[in-house]
Amino acid sequence: MTTFTLAFLLIAATALFLIFALGTHPFRSYRRKGLMAMPFPPEWEQVLNRNVALYRRLPDSLKKQLQGLIRVFLAEKAFEGCAGLEITDQIKVTIAAQACILLLNRKPTYYPKLYTILVYPGAYVAKKTTVVHMHHVEERTVRAGESWTTGSVVLAWDHVRQEAIDLREGHNVALHEFAHQLDQEDGRADGAPILEKPSSYLAWARVLSKEYEDLQRKVLSGRPDIMDAYGATNPAEFFAVATETFFERPNQMKLKHPELYEELKGYFGLNPLEWSENGN
Repeated sequence: MTTFTLAFLLIAATALFLIFALGTHPFRSYRRKGLMAMPFPPEWEQVLNRNVALYRRLPDSLKKQLQGLIRVFLAEKAFEGCAGLEITDQIKVTIAAQACILLLNRKPTYYPKLYTILVYPGAYVAKKTTVVHMHHVEERTVRAGESWTTGSVVLAWDHVRQEAIDLREGHNVALHEFAHQLDQEDGRADGAPILEKPSSYLAWARVLSKEYEDLQRKVLSGRPDIMDAYGATNPAEFFAVATETFFERPNQMKLKHPELYEELKGYFGLNPLEWSENGN
């Protein structure tokens, strides 16, 4: 074997290794299938049963599907603790489950632009700079979560855990921020995620625009709605808030906002009304 041939083989072997390690298609698909087929750790399922009320509602077929999605998500995304928080399996599995509930029954993309989940122990202070009359003004706000277009989701663990356990409030910061990630996959945060069929955008725009404007009117007049008033901020926040309500209060959304419920049911390929006769 010549030196050239040996060098070529070494380069080829290194390239193949890097392709596999970095998850480039088709090796990525092969690896994901392997991960989804692996047994789900019993201790992880204990976390799901204890921490994620939505998991307990799912039929067995969706539970099995979700477990596979969680395995892939945890293999591909990095978790970082902030402000001294130590990342545990409980934290990772609880967050991953809620992220992956949004991927059920669809061809999952596994949040292709997301690389890192930053987790604080509780609500944190975030800085935001805006321009007012040609001057940069720095604002500080207390937050429980954020979704960045630069590859990160930020979450407050105490909010995540409490809202995952208790569906009665209809708030879920994890569902909210991962809904933003779905919305941002096309490069824009505009309340219009990538739909399966181009023909679906017309109905989506009609229904969500109408519902968004209706929520804005209710907020301005002080009238309550099952969706949080924060959804009236802009179309992106409306989609995220509507996603929370769809999964946590399906009965009320179906009753009060039937067209919106049907649009979200079509997009997610799920009908939470079927999961529990005792759904909110």
